[in-house]
Amino acid sequence: MGVTTTTSFGLATLCCVLVFSALQLYKNQLSSTRLMTLIAGYVASWLFIFMLTALNNLENIMFGKGFQAHILPEVAICLILACCAAGMVHRVSVTVCLLCSILGLYYINKMASSGSSGQAVSGSKKRK
Repeated sequence: MGVTTTTSFGLATLCCVLVFSALQLYKNQLSSTRLMTLIAGYVASWLFIFMLTALNNLENIMFGKGFQAHILPEVAICLILACCAAGMVHRVSVTVCLLCSILGLYYINKMASSGSSGQAVSGSKKRK
């Protein structure tokens, strides 16, 4: 069951704020070891996903349904902002954030192009 575009925008914005504040709150712990630095980059890639979702929902609210995010303005801005947030933790986190964000963007694009509406398809067929 999906939510409306306005609700999705609010939830994605709330998740952006929570992820960014968690990155800043635990900055010292996240930059202390190699593993935590990698985790910080992965968490920052979720910031990218949430920002892209919020921005696309805002555009759908403003410009109407069917408006899609494009690579240059929307994706690039969200990627740069997420990498900057990762860079506030550690330099290595930027690279991990970039790689995980590109991988996440690939799978989001794959899901969107397959035309899945998020509804489960039943495997059983009814006979007449």
